[in-house]
Amino acid sequence: MEEWVGGLWHRFMTNAARRDYPEAVVHLAEIEKSAGIVFRALGGDPGLRVTAAREAAHGARRSWLSSLAGSDDKASHAARDAETLRLPPSIACFPEHSLNRDLYFWLIALAAHDPAAGTWIVRNQMAAQATLERYPGLLSRYRHLVTATLALRSAAESLPADEAAQERAIRAAIEKPGSISLLPPLTRARARPAQPVLLWLYPLPDSAPAQPRAAVGNHESGQAKEQPVAKKRHAARREEMPENKSPMLMLFRAENLLSWAEFIKVNRALDEDPNPDAGRAAENIAELAIADDDGQRVASKVRFDLDLPSAAEDDLPLGAGIPLPEWDYRRRQLKPDWCRLQLLESRHALPQPLPERLRRAARKLRSQFAALAPARRWAKAQPDGEELDIDACVRQRADQLAGQPVGEAGIYLAQVQKERDLACLVLADLSLSTDAHVSDTHRVIDVVKDSLLLFGEALSATGDRFAMVGFSSLKRNHVRAHELKDFAAPFDAAVRGRIAALRPGYYTRIGAAIRHATKLLAEQPAAIRLLLILSDGKPHDIDVYEGRYGIEDTRMSVIEARRAGIRPFCVTIDREGADYLPHIFGPAGFTVLHRPEDLPQRLPSLYAQLTT
Repeated sequence: MEEWVGGLWHRFMTNAARRDYPEAVVHLAEIEKSAGIVFRALGGDPGLRVTAAREAAHGARRSWLSSLAGSDDKASHAARDAETLRLPPSIACFPEHSLNRDLYFWLIALAAHDPAAGTWIVRNQMAAQATLERYPGLLSRYRHLVTATLALRSAAESLPADEAAQERAIRAAIEKPGSISLLPPLTRARARPAQPVLLWLYPLPDSAPAQPRAAVGNHESGQAKEQPVAKKRHAARREEMPENKSPMLMLFRAENLLSWAEFIKVNRALDEDPNPDAGRAAENIAELAIADDDGQRVASKVRFDLDLPSAAEDDLPLGAGIPLPEWDYRRRQLKPDWCRLQLLESRHALPQPLPERLRRAARKLRSQFAALAPARRWAKAQPDGEELDIDACVRQRADQLAGQPVGEAGIYLAQVQKERDLACLVLADLSLSTDAHVSDTHRVIDVVKDSLLLFGEALSATGDRFAMVGFSSLKRNHVRAHELKDFAAPFDAAVRGRIAALRPGYYTRIGAAIRHATKLLAEQPAAIRLLLILSDGKPHDIDVYEGRYGIEDTRMSVIEARRAGIRPFCVTIDREGADYLPHIFGPAGFTVLHRPEDLPQRLPSLYAQLTT
């Protein structure tokens, strides 16, 4: 009974203290795609991705009702850094749905013109001035937002003197951007910071640079990727790993036994069974403390796939390796010979026929793609030929009777050989994430193998020149490439054996793989040169090749391929691919498959669409 009454009281007080309007809420997921488009269209950094901001305690004054209910103490501040534009996961502060939506797009426009310099109050005013001067059509919407925002803020007359001075300065800066150059300081010991400003961006805490660490386990998850409920960025600080050499010595108060531990080892080398409580607890932690791995394990299951196998077990290296450049977006320069790509050949590849389970689909694809094969066709309106072109004769005679000049168009039909002048290279991601299961019986790597086998059968029926390369990486000096089929070789049992011997492992340094594929395609004397990339995740490696660095290098490799006359196209099963692939390949340069098992059937049809 007591718990039931307490629950009723809690719900009553929480609802009574609410200051938002849930019936007019706008969620970030509703505008996420258009948000990225608008941000780039307004001149924002195209390399930034849009993500949900993390709630943080603001420390400002609250109403007595909010204090009693224990609510309204946190806020999701809009912010941006070198990699992300962070927006509130939802906005419901205004009673009108249109105003909440306008607030999202105002924050996006403000982030696109953020000068990234100056104090917080000056920086937001400069961004607001630049936005309104460049896009005066936003002025009326901004005025409506200002009026609605000021109505929600506490009156300066009700605040202590120092807090009131800050409130007046903020109000003046909102109403007339550029009028305030300095925020008055707080002079009292118990003074509270100003209420969150809905129309402004907030600075992010300075983050310590990441320290390099050794690969101690499966960094790239071997589990199937799940769509996150809310892609939030967590605030974090770097700490030293605490030492406790005497675990039997109680260095804490006994009542803390039921509280969550301050330090949690999250850099585990686990294959499966992730701890769900850690994720839920992290949602309620305002700031995460990150420490370097101390080398100790918290689980008995450890994968050693990141350790290079012995020379007797690894694939056969072919040659000394190929040096390749890499783009450093921070320095805006291409670092020559920064990576080394090693060509490999499987030791265990034995020639084999097409698997029985794929033969029916292969027969269907061969019959469909046979229509694309070169054949002799009748060409109309030729000056010479085997037969008269009746349509051309009738058209010429009608022109003569109408008194129009007769051109020199031919009146014959001639048989000509129509050739398909194109070359295609399939670049398949073989990183460790392809070891994830997409069903009870199949992994991603199995789907990739089936796709390559069916694709080879389909293209064999057309007579098109094509090649196949699989790739993975372990840092910049060990980019692994398996040339499964070159342009001159037939698609035979030996190629099928090399495909069947593929194994997942390591990481995804895709920029180097694309540059190698570009060189191979550039040597082909074809009018159309297509580079098909099969990937299941974003660019990643265990050195600096992650986040925006990897994305920008991949984007530069795609630009280099296009300059060489090659058309890159990416096929991915990464559900988050729409966040970063438009920046890499352009809006029409990729497709996302939501069902990985559809890849074997979709890949040949995509090829037909791209080459006809």
